[in-house]
Amino acid sequence: MSTFSPDSEASRRPVVPVDEQGPILEVEDLNVSFYVDGEWFPAAIGVSYHVDAGEVVAIVGESGSGKTQSSMSLLGLLPTNGRATGSARLNGKELVGLTGAAMRKVRGREIAVIFQEPMTALNPVYTIGFQIVETIRSHFDMGPKEARERAIELLKMVEIPEPERRFDAFPHQLSGGQRQRAMIAQALACEPQLLVADEPTTALDVTVQAEILKLMRDLRERVNAGVVLITHDMGVVADMADRILVMQHGRIVESGTADQIFNHAQHPYTRQLLAAVPHFGTVSQEESEVRTARDREAARAETREPIMVAEHLVLEYPKRGNQPLFRAVDDVSLTIGRGEVVGLVGESGSGKTTIGRAALGLLPVADGRLEIAGVSMKGARQKDLRPLRDRVGIVFQDPGSSLNPRLPVGESIGEPLLLHRGLRGKALSTEVESLLDRVHLQRGFRNRYPHELSGGQRQRVGIARALALEPDLLVADEPTSALDVSVQAKVLELFQELQREHGFACLFISHDLGVVEILASRIAVMYRGKIVEIGDRDEIVRNPQHEYTRRLVSAVPVPDPEEQRQRRQARDAIIAETGVS
Repeated sequence: MSTFSPDSEASRRPVVPVDEQGPILEVEDLNVSFYVDGEWFPAAIGVSYHVDAGEVVAIVGESGSGKTQSSMSLLGLLPTNGRATGSARLNGKELVGLTGAAMRKVRGREIAVIFQEPMTALNPVYTIGFQIVETIRSHFDMGPKEARERAIELLKMVEIPEPERRFDAFPHQLSGGQRQRAMIAQALACEPQLLVADEPTTALDVTVQAEILKLMRDLRERVNAGVVLITHDMGVVADMADRILVMQHGRIVESGTADQIFNHAQHPYTRQLLAAVPHFGTVSQEESEVRTARDREAARAETREPIMVAEHLVLEYPKRGNQPLFRAVDDVSLTIGRGEVVGLVGESGSGKTTIGRAALGLLPVADGRLEIAGVSMKGARQKDLRPLRDRVGIVFQDPGSSLNPRLPVGESIGEPLLLHRGLRGKALSTEVESLLDRVHLQRGFRNRYPHELSGGQRQRVGIARALALEPDLLVADEPTSALDVSVQAKVLELFQELQREHGFACLFISHDLGVVEILASRIAVMYRGKIVEIGDRDEIVRNPQHEYTRRLVSAVPVPDPEEQRQRRQARDAIIAETGVS
């Protein structure tokens, strides 16, 4: 991986020993609240902590606990109905109440943010390269040509393929993981003193996630940057954090070193949080064999055609403007039986989501065979696909852009029931409330709009909408990526419960192998548009055959600091030996 070292004040900043420099960030009695319907509602209450130079402080907790809002208040990024009180000092400079030009000098240059949802954080009307160049030139005296070169170097650093071409791409032309990497490149452009990373690896596959975490470690070592890491991924916390703050209902309920929190947690909520974390490789072989045998028995008893059949499938994105034709999926064969859960894993841009889109009829089949519930998707017209609309559901990766911002979430959940089942009035209302109960949301949320919910809450709304029609096939595209671990555990239990009750098949697309290990009976591994390995879950997790699968498995973080340290050292040794990541 290349190293970005701009000839600027950032690179000339002397590295001061931590014990001499003191805290970069000091937060004291920070309170954040929002004015709704004539009343102030607290989001963060009495939050106090500090971040030293070169230190990673992780803030963990469930969706809506105040993690993100307390951190966004440091940069004055609260909504117009929000207010912050208390104190937050960056190298002695008070941030609470700072506005205008003074705050703009701080943003990007002294504090940078990696946001949770790249599709809503990046400007859709400007190219990726333009947005990175704008950040660099806003803070440094640099010409367009030099800024472009450094922007491309940043894109190389975060391992975006074909960085010179992607420089001129718009956000919608990149995969979810590539958008996240572009935003990380933009955040690191000025080598800030403090990096606020809000779910920085949510949309990344584990191999790139490992590289991004290594990149963040390198950043703090080069310029003694402090990092505030907001995440629900306890594997990432175990990999990165020096200290951990646990938040619940807007308050810090426990804090300590990584060893104290993971191995000697005191607060009941902290213990509950850790108990809900999937630990990769710990699903018992006996449980795996029972599930595999059950699925095989169901397949033998099933006399009808499988719900999804792909044979030598080819999917392409057509030529548009100066963008050449791109073959995203090449010669893929995959079968999903009724009632079977198949996990599809691989790096960003490998073609996972493209297969899911084709299964829904959102992308035409270029060559080969694809049948969904007996309907051939090759050359299918809209009237051919209409019978499938209530038999195939999808949970999208990005809940912020997949829900209609003008509709209350209750109407979004009820819309499929209205269109396909003709439910109205009290019957529709009752079913919507039942779906909210299933995904563990309060019934009162039905009257809220998407922007009034946290990222995890929006994702749960998307899951409820997808399950509304009890589909035969559910395409789940990173359905738990935005969920905190406690809710993720409940949603995974819900998936398993509903799948057992209703017997729907599921194509579970994810970069989280810990989640896939829990749900899937078979796992298919994609790499550069092809399936390089497919087999029973236990075979893939414990005895991977393909070189890429072995790298993928070695990159999965686990929620144990000592074990994760050993895994990271082993993976670094593999990279040093093979020269590939």
